[in-house]
Amino acid sequence: MRAMVVDELGGPLRVAQLAEPEPGPGQVTIAVRRAGVNFPDMLIMQGRYQLKPPVPFAPGFEVAGEVLAVGPDETRFTPGDRVVASLWYGGYAEVVAVDEARVFALPDGVSDDQAAVVPIAYGTSYHALADRADLQSGETLVVLGASGGVGLATVEIGAMLGARVIGCVGAEWKGEAVRRQGAEHVINTTTEDVRSRVLEITDGVGADVVYDPVGGEATEIALRYLAWRGRLLIIGFTSGRIPDLAANRLLLKGAAAVGVYWGQFAELEPAVNRANFDVILSWIADGTLRPFVSERYPLEDAGKALAALAGRRAVGKLVLEVS
Repeated sequence: MRAMVVDELGGPLRVAQLAEPEPGPGQVTIAVRRAGVNFPDMLIMQGRYQLKPPVPFAPGFEVAGEVLAVGPDETRFTPGDRVVASLWYGGYAEVVAVDEARVFALPDGVSDDQAAVVPIAYGTSYHALADRADLQSGETLVVLGASGGVGLATVEIGAMLGARVIGCVGAEWKGEAVRRQGAEHVINTTTEDVRSRVLEITDGVGADVVYDPVGGEATEIALRYLAWRGRLLIIGFTSGRIPDLAANRLLLKGAAAVGVYWGQFAELEPAVNRANFDVILSWIADGTLRPFVSERYPLEDAGKALAALAGRRAVGKLVLEVS
């Protein structure tokens, strides 16, 4: 089977022919139709992610496709079932073997494109807003990096949960997609002062919840516009810098900085994660949620997709067309 692999950390992707995996106990193999492209794919290729697989390996955290075979004692799935799955790595390939706990049946009405972007973007966003922040209707949610795949999913879910959503973007042309997904206000971080604008929009109250996949200075500024009992959701560090948190600001605001590590949550709390996926997939199936896939690349062009992501040229999610 074809796969895109790295032979050394920090090295480029190349097309490789690998042996097709067989399902072990409690596993299924999936013929991959689509694979999601995500910022952590770059981190794991560079050796900068929490998990460091042995080289050579294929990146790829999420896939959608069809069950090829099931392992011993597997009863939840049968060959031919349409599914979506989350992996620690390996999704940039024609076939993957996955533990059945990380595989989810697709309801009618959910396309392969939509399914392939569910685990990272929607799994993370729903877990962050519903489980970690307990976001309430009427609260103000600020989404940093709002035009990315995870950011747009957060905007969409936040608006659906009844929050007033403020999306932060790094370029004016990215704002249209953020508004379309449900943001009431969009802040251009390159031309506007984020703290002043958030306080202006909220009549000086500040943000109840800040969703932060950016890190660095953006996080440090967010602490200054959190509302009383605000929650700062730490998602990641696409800026490349882990921020210094001013604990005194958390104290004075009765606020909380909350870590959100969806991959570990899915591993340690599979029943809750499965319940979350049931909700998310039902909302996509009935049209309540509309994942925005902006571009599709053939598997062999995975490097180009990652370059678009690294260059901040992407709005929404990118997927690989595998087979």
